Order: sequence, then C-alpha cells, then structure tokens
Amino acid sequence: MRSRIKKVTQLLRAFVVVAMLGYPAFAAALEVGQVPPDVAMKTLAGKPISLASLRGKVVLIDFWASWCAPCKEEMPFLERLQKRHGDRLVIVGVSVDNERANAEQFVRELKVTFPIVHDGKHTVADQYKPPRMPTSFILDREGKVRFVHAGFHKDDIAKIEREIAKLLE
Repeated sequence: MRSRIKKVTQLLRAFVVVAMLGYPAFAAALEVGQVPPDVAMKTLAGKPISLASLRGKVVLIDFWASWCAPCKEEMPFLERLQKRHGDRLVIVGVSVDNERANAEQFVRELKVTFPIVHDGKHTVADQYKPPRMPTSFILDREGKVRFVHAGFHKDDIAKIEREIAKLLE
C-alpha cells in the first residue's frame, strides 16, 4: 500500500511539473537587457506600427485591459508623459481585451491619443508575457528592455519619469 501511494505521489508531482512547463502562464516575462519580439500590428486608427520602425527612439510598450482598474488610473499619466516628451518618446498601448469594442470605448473615454493596438488573440501578449495588468516595458534607443513595471501605483510615477528622462539624455 505504501509503495503504491509513493508511486501515485511521484506521478502527480511529475504531472504538475510537466503541466507547469507547458503552460504559458508560468513562462517568464521579458527581462531587462532582452530584445523583445517585434510588435507589427495595426493601430485602432488603422496605421501600421512595428518596433523595427521605432528604433532610435525610447519606447514604452504598455499592456492593459479595459476591465483593469490600475490601467484606468495609469492611462492619463501615460498620456501626459507622451505629450511632455513629444516624438522623442513613443508610447504604444497594447489592449488585451477580447473584444475590440471594449478597447475602443476605453480609449475614447480616457481620450488616449498615443497609438493603441488591439491584441484580442493575445498574439503579442503571449510573446511578451506581461505578469499582470498593466505591465510596461521601457525600451532604449537600441530596442533593448531597460525597465519593466508590473502593475501601477501613483508612487510609480516619479520613478518611471526618472527612468525615461535618463534614456532620453
């Protein structure tokens, strides 16, 4: 009986390990120093955008969803940040909403003017693996991830502003 329980326990442990390795939620998000996969999509406005076309600029890629309260809090800050730095900083919002209409309504309500792409099938999110909503990846002019912010709190604002200012020097 004991050996049988031991075998079942070992099988269960092996199953859990295999399941964790194969399940994308357990995969790590992009980290500082990595070059992210190219985002090549159309914005909600229908314009093509890709990371390759943004080389030479500081880029902030922000993954968000309309149902996310911290995302709603973060958007006005990102909008101010974009306006303050103009074309030296490019912010690209990536909506992971399943329904495009939810992303469009969110953008209209918050009067977001920077480029937003809809990733309803999570094609981009599956490559970047943001650990929570919102998550921002800040890239330097060479296209490398320099900073990652998972979640958003008002206390993050000063830190993010300093990081971007440093990359824009």
